[in-house]
Amino acid sequence: MSKIGKRGYVPEDEREFSEKSLITLKRAAKDICYLMEQGYPIKSASTFVGNHYLLSERQRLALVRSISVQKQIAIRRQKEIVSLEEDATLYIDGFNTIITLEVAFSGSPLFDCMDGTIRDLAGLRGTYRLIDKTELAVDAIAKVLLKYKVRKVVFYLDAPVSNSGRLAQLLREHYKDLPFALEIEVIHQVDAVLQKLDHVVTSDAIILDHAESWFNLVKEALRLKKLECKTIRVWD
Repeated sequence: MSKIGKRGYVPEDEREFSEKSLITLKRAAKDICYLMEQGYPIKSASTFVGNHYLLSERQRLALVRSISVQKQIAIRRQKEIVSLEEDATLYIDGFNTIITLEVAFSGSPLFDCMDGTIRDLAGLRGTYRLIDKTELAVDAIAKVLLKYKVRKVVFYLDAPVSNSGRLAQLLREHYKDLPFALEIEVIHQVDAVLQKLDHVVTSDAIILDHAESWFNLVKEALRLKKLECKTIRVWD
């Protein structure tokens, strides 16, 4: 049995992303956006602004994951598949997608980002374990796949991450009787593979910038589930 857990939960988040804190974070976001539009790298801009506003590491991470320059936003929006065609094949960034949905079902903070994606603050860093929210996430993905009547789904899981094999087995068990073909690739360098494909499902910024097209499955899954999750906007 999977362990009961809250993915992405940190007690300090209640204070660091409170209504009062969001006033400061939105000011910081404007400053970072200005510097980035002038050509400063996001790391340098977020460090400079974060030091000025005395932001915590998680507040800085939330800003970095939420903010994009206008050129990036335009490119990503142009590539987004708004309505998925029937009989499509989807290529899913497995850990990226499942972890974000686990965070949603855990009631932990999610961030409404400038490029239209939903991102979280749950760091992977080579370690992963299945929790009780994992099956909920897998079911939420299935709901979207069935709605759009996809023909085939390919999950890519990072081989170096712990329990990637267990997650692959869980996916096989849950999807074995569903009306679409399923492939699971447990490989190294998932990002490099997804960057060359179309109909990609991920919130990874680098993949979004290079892939042919992408589908916002997480946002659609949350909409279909009508899940009241903590979606935070740190920018205006």
